[in-house]
Amino acid sequence: MKIDIYQVDAFTDTIFKGQSSAVCPLDKWIDDSLMQKIASETNLSKTAFFVKKEDGIYDIRWFAPEHEITLCDHAALASAYVIFNYFDKKSKKVTLNTLSENIIIYKDKELYLMSFPISMPTLYKQTNPIFSLAFGVEPLKVLKDKDYILVYENQDIIKSLKPKIDILKNLDLRGVCITARGKESDFVFKYFAPKLGMNEDLITGSIYSQLAPYWSQVLDNKSLNATQLSKRKSEIICDLENGNVIIRAKATLFMKGEIIIEERAYPRSEGETPTKLAIAV
Repeated sequence: MKIDIYQVDAFTDTIFKGQSSAVCPLDKWIDDSLMQKIASETNLSKTAFFVKKEDGIYDIRWFAPEHEITLCDHAALASAYVIFNYFDKKSKKVTLNTLSENIIIYKDKELYLMSFPISMPTLYKQTNPIFSLAFGVEPLKVLKDKDYILVYENQDIIKSLKPKIDILKNLDLRGVCITARGKESDFVFKYFAPKLGMNEDLITGSIYSQLAPYWSQVLDNKSLNATQLSKRKSEIICDLENGNVIIRAKATLFMKGEIIIEERAYPRSEGETPTKLAIAV
């Protein structure tokens, strides 16, 4: 058995930046256990597998190194990049059928468009010393929605803050985002979700559903440039349209190869089955 594999850096147009995912196109579904082993072997944050259902529509699944997940925005973008550039070159729209919801991604020249429903955060009125303990700097304000959002005075503070991760594990929400006005961008941020196994998330697409409406209100602008100040750094354009946040991002190919899964006969004890090996070429 041979499986093509692509490694794509999403939310960037430069390799070694953005978030890297493996993408494996399949003619038909293979065993779940084999997909999990491949994901463990690639050891990237996510490995995507997709099967074409009909023109422009693909069933897709994602695996972290240790378990399957139901939704992943950067691996969705990486998969769409592979589909648009290698499998459906004339198409401008692809629908990804996931285990949780359908994701529609559009291609506009070099940009890929994804849509998230607006989720406006509200002011968190309770005092919580955990934020000062974790970050060492009191935020200007704390907002709350799916995540806690801590607003700081400027970009330099965001760049310098290094939270105490063990403290953030005690939060009751998904994670915590720190944000401020940017210098070259309209706003900047970092995102931490140790409860989900991500001390600092390198790239976070879904957080724009909360950040974009907040900064749109503050800056009185429905079109915003944003930068995630992780060590791999990503830059995104986001627009508010008809109750949704539309993010416009880029992706780039880092590597293309082939996985070869074959049976090799080794001397073995009676009754022992042959060993199957997965080889990346």
